[in-house]
Amino acid sequence: MNKSNRDINKQIDIVLKSMNIKIDKQQKELLIQIFKFIIVGGIATLLDWIIYYILYRFIGINPLIANIISFAVSVTYNYYASCKYVFNVTKSKTKYRLFLEFVAFSLIGLGINELLIFILYAKLSWNAMLVKILATAIVMIFNFVTRKIFLEKR
Repeated sequence: MNKSNRDINKQIDIVLKSMNIKIDKQQKELLIQIFKFIIVGGIATLLDWIIYYILYRFIGINPLIANIISFAVSVTYNYYASCKYVFNVTKSKTKYRLFLEFVAFSLIGLGINELLIFILYAKLSWNAMLVKILATAIVMIFNFVTRKIFLEKR
């Protein structure tokens, strides 16, 4: 276990002890993984939002197109960071196959994201940034579940 994992482990122990919660080793490992996923995903999300905002607000690109561009940049970062820091990546698949699966599920997430932006922004005239936040939260849950299933060793 590396230093950052030990530090996260200690912090989780402190929080759980203060709340008088006991969990087994497997639950704790999942909790640490979710924490790492949130950090990596948070960075990817910020990257996505910043690029989206710049393209939409300052350059004037249609939100649907801005979303595709910001998505492409953030998913590339997210694949690398997820494989390196979050998931115990399976060795039974080639890196090429893992990347294709990651991108395929990311594209499904993008489709969900685009559909929500289309309906809520383009059809219902909601605020573009509020819609982006809502769509991101929904897709984040989808991403964790699919990546856990398809990237990790079983």
